[in-house]
Amino acid sequence: MTPLGREEAQRRAAEELSKPGYAHESLLDRLYRTFQQLLGDATDFAPGGSPVGALLAALLLVLFVVALVTVLVWLARRSARATTAPGDLFDGRAMTAAEHRQAAERLAAEGRWAEAVQERLRAIARDLQDRALIDGLPGKTADELAAEAGRSLPAFAEELAAAARAFDDVAYGGVPGSPAAYAMLRDLDERLRLARPVAS
Repeated sequence: MTPLGREEAQRRAAEELSKPGYAHESLLDRLYRTFQQLLGDATDFAPGGSPVGALLAALLLVLFVVALVTVLVWLARRSARATTAPGDLFDGRAMTAAEHRQAAERLAAEGRWAEAVQERLRAIARDLQDRALIDGLPGKTADELAAEAGRSLPAFAEELAAAARAFDDVAYGGVPGSPAAYAMLRDLDERLRLARPVAS
């Protein structure tokens, strides 16, 4: 059997790959085929299959695996950042209670009540954390905040639960927010700042 020239082999490969069976090739199959082609090209590069060709093939294999792992890690991290757990009180920003209050007042002045409600509850949460009335906040939901703060400040437990519901309604329930909801949270925030915890 006469060996095929490079151009003839490429033509036959293109004909083969244009058949309907290859139209729905999976990503893994495509990656494997590309990798096989790269290995073949690397070994063809060195005449007579010398050790240099084998070394080049091994180097390509290592580079391919490193690139694949890098892409998979990047995709996993991106996916983890994009999927914040429903109910998560904070959205990754590190702001002080005063900064959250300022943002809430600005949003309220603009009539953006849903966002103003969220920022005001974040101000409450940050203030309670700063005063060591609740534990650290990463991943904490509004309901968890209300339950934990309610143990330290039992006189405010019902109001904190109502504030958590208002936050969840506007953040996840599609409720547009209102001046009344914001006023309730602002009043609660101001009274909580003066409150002292009950000794356990």
